[in-house]
Amino acid sequence: MTSNISFTHDTIRAVQWHGDHLRLLDQRLLPAEEKWIECRDEASVFHAIKDLAVRGAPAIGIAAAWGVVLAAKSGQPLDQALAHLRSARPTAVNLMWALDRMKARIAAGADAAALEREAQAIQDEDLAANRHMGELGAALIAPGSAVMTHCNTGSLATSGYGTALGVIRAGVAAGRINQVYAGETRPWQQGARLTMWELVRDGIPAKLIADSAASYLMKAGDVKWVIVGADRIAANGDTANKIGTYQLAIAARHHGVKFMVVAPSSTVDMATVSGDDIEIELRDAAELLSVAGRRTVVDGAEAWNPVFDVTPADLIDAIVTERGVIENPTTERMRAVFAA
Repeated sequence: MTSNISFTHDTIRAVQWHGDHLRLLDQRLLPAEEKWIECRDEASVFHAIKDLAVRGAPAIGIAAAWGVVLAAKSGQPLDQALAHLRSARPTAVNLMWALDRMKARIAAGADAAALEREAQAIQDEDLAANRHMGELGAALIAPGSAVMTHCNTGSLATSGYGTALGVIRAGVAAGRINQVYAGETRPWQQGARLTMWELVRDGIPAKLIADSAASYLMKAGDVKWVIVGADRIAANGDTANKIGTYQLAIAARHHGVKFMVVAPSSTVDMATVSGDDIEIELRDAAELLSVAGRRTVVDGAEAWNPVFDVTPADLIDAIVTERGVIENPTTERMRAVFAA
């Protein structure tokens, strides 16, 4: 089927394979500095994932797949590499999915060259899925709408184009979106640092808002959709995403604003019954007590720093994947699309 969407507003590729090494755009330094990390072994990929140099569920999975390739090329025991990479981040199911896919190829006798082809397929399939999801999600949005997004779900978080930002890119290209509001996304400020960097760089009309301004903006009536990504979607449609997503869904329902989750099928975990079964990663309290490494809170203060929360399925109007759109998700509707 021929696409009706022009793939414009799409210039960024943050995960790049160069034949014998992986180049990752260091997202910790954006927007002040565009610095690339060259990963020449599995351990450097592990640290890039764990330390958030590469982030976003699809990008984590893609990077991990290339980490397996590097392990194979160096002669590292692959079971050791798989276990090490799997331990880097616990919540994003794409990491486990990509590593399981590489593990299956290893079990089938794949050599380093075959593993390289598999990692490239994972990356290429993600880009194609993102573009298809962009079309599907944009079709749900009335022309001339303003939308809100949270965290970063664009080219930086994927192989390119993006999940939620892919819908936004497609919506802008189709004339359906005329304004984007990006929440800052504390404490790492992925919305302020990364999403705004992508939107401005690709010429998309965007305004930054404080996370705490979201409900007030919804009340004003301009925003028609909140569009977010996901790090894990349970079998009933409950969705784990960046901390702060749940409160946006509550506010959206109160104000009559639609709520859309956009993620590839690799983010759907039908083995996880509900959001109650999703492990939520707790990170170092220093991330909340400091800004850019400089402490801003009085010594002796403590902090609680979960990096994700879970939005119940009954607050979600649509889950968009490359397999289709699940409106008002339930276990039955999820099974109809994702049953093995």
